[in-house]
Amino acid sequence: MPGRDRAVCHRGAGDDRVRRGPHRRVSRRPRRAAAGRPPPSVGREEGAGMPTASVNGIEINYKLEGDGPETIVLINGLADDLETWVLQMDDLLGAGYRVLRFDNRGVGQTSAPPGPYTSRMMADDAKALVDAIGISGFHLLGTSMGGMIAQEYAINHGSDLKSATFSSTYAAPGPFCSRMFSMWQDMAPVNGVPFIMRDVTLWAFTVPFFEAREDELKEFEAEMAGLPMSVDAYLAQLSVIQTHDTTDRLAAIQGFPVLVMAGEEDILIPVRLSKRLQEGIPGAEWKTSEGGHACMWEHPVTFNRTYLGWLADHA
Repeated sequence: MPGRDRAVCHRGAGDDRVRRGPHRRVSRRPRRAAAGRPPPSVGREEGAGMPTASVNGIEINYKLEGDGPETIVLINGLADDLETWVLQMDDLLGAGYRVLRFDNRGVGQTSAPPGPYTSRMMADDAKALVDAIGISGFHLLGTSMGGMIAQEYAINHGSDLKSATFSSTYAAPGPFCSRMFSMWQDMAPVNGVPFIMRDVTLWAFTVPFFEAREDELKEFEAEMAGLPMSVDAYLAQLSVIQTHDTTDRLAAIQGFPVLVMAGEEDILIPVRLSKRLQEGIPGAEWKTSEGGHACMWEHPVTFNRTYLGWLADHA
């Protein structure tokens, strides 16, 4: 963006960084919006100046950037706020797209109503948000839990989409992931969300990345520890990845190009589960990126190039 600080993702692959970069706000407002049922509205400035939309009985915090003719809507993973995408933003905006990103229910500055939440519920949140803003005919990209939410969006609101990309995600968790998530469920009330996020970091990044970027990973963990999210809200979101299952409905994802992406060394969501998702969607394409589950942070240059190249060719 002209005149703005640039994130590092336009540099060479050797300069990839895990830290969120200059797009991240330095301070966060710890208070969330109330979880009543306000009348639908959009564009009200709240807190540090970002707009919110009152939809689906919650206040959704969002950012809409760029002025391109086509829009990409981004959906975050478990316990991640809209700054998840900071290492993608310069490349997406530089390619001429308008970009919408937002805090899912339960995290950041969006309301945190009592759980449990489901991927369908959160897809309906996204639908209500884009309708309130007036966006239609857009490209959808979701990562991890966000990829699960994006699947439900594609199944139930597919007429809105020009393309859909599901990254580092699955159609159903299977026994390995289910066991891991059950452990997180037991650990969170005892140890708190920051402890759980430190554990997640062990699964999300590759060993070579830990060895080369330990200081940056500590920085990342500190940022995650400062994210305003209660244990109850974390458990409400955790239920999304525990209960998500689109296995028998994947054939309904049709009428637009679909890409499934995975980090080549993902051990949090095993690559074979992402591949199984791709095989279940008629005509869906498959691409891998360097790195593990957090490949979009670990190797943003590769991730961005892969996604934008596919988008240019197919959408």
